[in-house]
Amino acid sequence: MKLAVSGKGGVGKTTIAAALVKSFARTHRLVYAIDGDPDACLAAAIGIPEEVAARLKPVAEMKELIRARSGSGPIYRLNPRVDDVVENYAHRLGNIRFLRLGEVKKGDSECYCRENTFLRALVSSLLLERGEVVIMDMGAGIEHLARGTAGGVDLMLVVVEPTRNSINTARHIWKMAEDLGIKKIRSIGNKIRSEKERKFIAGSFRNGELAGFVGYDESIWESAMMEEMTPQAGGRLQSEVEMLKKKILFL
Repeated sequence: MKLAVSGKGGVGKTTIAAALVKSFARTHRLVYAIDGDPDACLAAAIGIPEEVAARLKPVAEMKELIRARSGSGPIYRLNPRVDDVVENYAHRLGNIRFLRLGEVKKGDSECYCRENTFLRALVSSLLLERGEVVIMDMGAGIEHLARGTAGGVDLMLVVVEPTRNSINTARHIWKMAEDLGIKKIRSIGNKIRSEKERKFIAGSFRNGELAGFVGYDESIWESAMMEEMTPQAGGRLQSEVEMLKKKILFL
């Protein structure tokens, strides 16, 4: 199962992705949790201590590794070896393997072609060559996915909250994902506090486009003020994500 989770900033995308990582980790031998969001919050959300997460270097900043695999001159390899990167550089948390990709750079005074090529090769390896569960927390731009690589995504989940801006961003993400060739895309209504909000989101999508709803959970907001999320925080979220997971497995 290869899942990509996206959505507008602030909708709870990383919270949903982390809950899915924890859920699959309880039932599967190995789960890869990949942080492709420039805001880089997934590590703390899955339970990696803050001081440890702060020391985890994004792959995009591993200059020596990238140059060793891609070549150090002006000409670089378009298919660098990446098969051992996850095993050697991912942080281990039980049966979860966490890896932070780092930002895909735009053209500027410095060329980032080598780093971007390496990142896309790594994502391709994760999505196309591995049989384990891979869950990618992505920014709204989904820049780490490219045509061909995106074909390895079994499902793109686009998280929305009950606001018009969130719905508009979700539509933009849907279009990008479809253009890349992702076959299955669903939205999740998050932070639902009333029937009015549920109906607003339901009315914004066609039949079959919604995977489900997750209610607003005060404990998640409270845990955001703590240095580390307590095991009790987000209990309602986790139970609702368990139901969501069952739907995902049958899509």
